[in-house]
Amino acid sequence: MSIYVLAALVVVVMGLIITNIRVVPQSHAVIIERLGTYVATWQTGLHVKVPFLDRISNRVSLKERVLDFPPQPVITKDNVTMKIDTVVYMQITDPKLYTYGVENPLLAIENLSATTLRNIIGELDLDATLTSRDVINTKMRSILDEATDPWGIKVNRVEVKNIMPPEAIREAMEKQMRAERERREKILIAEGQKQSAILVAEGKKQSAILEAEAEKQSLILKAEAEKEAAVRRAEGEAEAIRQVQQATADGLRMIKDAAVDDAVIKLRSLETMEKAADGKATKLIVPADFQNLAGVVTSIAEFVQK
Repeated sequence: MSIYVLAALVVVVMGLIITNIRVVPQSHAVIIERLGTYVATWQTGLHVKVPFLDRISNRVSLKERVLDFPPQPVITKDNVTMKIDTVVYMQITDPKLYTYGVENPLLAIENLSATTLRNIIGELDLDATLTSRDVINTKMRSILDEATDPWGIKVNRVEVKNIMPPEAIREAMEKQMRAERERREKILIAEGQKQSAILVAEGKKQSAILEAEAEKQSLILKAEAEKEAAVRRAEGEAEAIRQVQQATADGLRMIKDAAVDDAVIKLRSLETMEKAADGKATKLIVPADFQNLAGVVTSIAEFVQK
């Protein structure tokens, strides 16, 4: 009988041990309490708790979480009411503080995020709120990270998801954007017309310059042609004068070579006088040595008769 009791006890003990074996998976942690008091934090691996004394107080995931909070009404510095929703990226770094630090950590972070967002937006006007997402994100992350540090939570990033101004503000912004687009369109059209006019004027200027250059080249060629013609005419006249002078020199040389005496020269002078008179002259100038010339003529006549 004692053997059966012992066997039963062994089975019970083994059952208790087996039922109190726990395996903690990766990126998780388990908070263990003994008689209501925190005793240990189980990390990844195999663990055995003491039966009837230890209990699992909390199972904590160490993965990064994304908390998407609903839109919160906020008022800007210039009294414009709008709704803004945020996304918080957080991670549990200390399971013990997360378990015992605050009653409802996620609700606490949501409320803290809403109040922090209201404080930040209250210092900005509408235009700054719409254009300062990075500033809002940075300030909120810094404040939330510092506030949640005692809770064992690390806030890695905060993003402003949507900014929803009132309907009247959105309509005014749309009108302003349309007016801005129309203004830019008119500016672009004016710039295009200006560039077109400049290009046309540049084209006319270049055309006038080219025409003037062509006319200049034409006048230069014409002047060079006239200059060349004048040079050729001058060379022709000079050649004619040279040939006349050459002919005269040749005639004189021939006369000299023929040994013409004074009698022949005087006879030629007489013939010249005859041609000059030509029967039309009313007055004739006779050289002073005309009588000598007559004697010369007579001597020539006698020479011919012989």
